[in-house]
Amino acid sequence: METYTSKQAENELSKIKGWSFQNDGIEKEFEFKDFVEAFRFMASVAMLAEKANHHPEWSNVYNKVHIRLTTHDAGGVTDKDFKLAGGIEGFLG
Repeated sequence: METYTSKQAENELSKIKGWSFQNDGIEKEFEFKDFVEAFRFMASVAMLAEKANHHPEWSNVYNKVHIRLTTHDAGGVTDKDFKLAGGIEGFLG
């Protein structure tokens, strides 16, 4: 499985608003009205990630959710990460 460099990732990043390439991963912080909305979003992402068998690194503080995607067994960003990021963005309409 091939990994992307930050330069190679630019085209894919242009398709997923707000994501950035950081330390061999792609990351984004999401902000919601309150904790319940943030948790609902995380539950949706969890189901999508489980179905894809590709799980995010993430954290949640009240209404903020930080997500980092990287393909650990490949040692960097792969198509799996961009596909999951696109699915995550789909929840936001």
